[in-house]
Amino acid sequence: MLRFMPVGDSMTIGSAGEHTWRYRFWQHLRTTYDDGPFKIVGPRETLYDKATDAPTSYEYADTDPRFPRAHLAGWGEGWLHMAPLIADAVRSHRADVLLVSLGLIDLGFYTNAEQTAENARRFVEAAREAAPHIRMVLLPVIPNVRAESDAPFAAQVARFNELLAKTAADLDEPRSPLLLASPPPSYDIHEDTYDGTHPNASGEHKIAATFANAMHEAWDLGGPYELPYS
Repeated sequence: MLRFMPVGDSMTIGSAGEHTWRYRFWQHLRTTYDDGPFKIVGPRETLYDKATDAPTSYEYADTDPRFPRAHLAGWGEGWLHMAPLIADAVRSHRADVLLVSLGLIDLGFYTNAEQTAENARRFVEAAREAAPHIRMVLLPVIPNVRAESDAPFAAQVARFNELLAKTAADLDEPRSPLLLASPPPSYDIHEDTYDGTHPNASGEHKIAATFANAMHEAWDLGGPYELPYS
């Protein structure tokens, strides 16, 4: 049984009333993964509640009751926060594949591109200490409203994405593949987010598709994400 752990920031945890891309990804795997059973794992289950400013909500949108809500994601958390947590999470939940979407929060509030890339490297090394054969899919920082209006920040995003690609190439190894996903090619912050950063339904599908298609193309795992989005 393959055990998938979504790891991310506010775009991955989602907020009260949302489906999340995690749900869309789970739906996709249920229809395409024919190689055996799988499980979504992680130490957290909740959504972020904007009313209480805390990750305390279980109010997912109208999702299938079988949906496993597990994840390792946090509103306002980045590589800086997840690197110290990932080894215990991987070990405790026996994760086989990490689906990682981090970086925007780091660059926005905590670290520059070079420091963020170093934390990504620490994350990878810690995950492998816990599970030497773990696979990881890394998503670059995708388009967001701040990068559209803040040129220095946009330059940091571009620089970090270059460094993340280099990190993925440098650390990739056969026993523990490290896969850099491509940003969703048609992602539009005016169409696929509700505030310029956080995905709406179409954005959720596009992020899920990015992870699913990367794994299918590189590892022949699952199938291509079907369009049109449902």
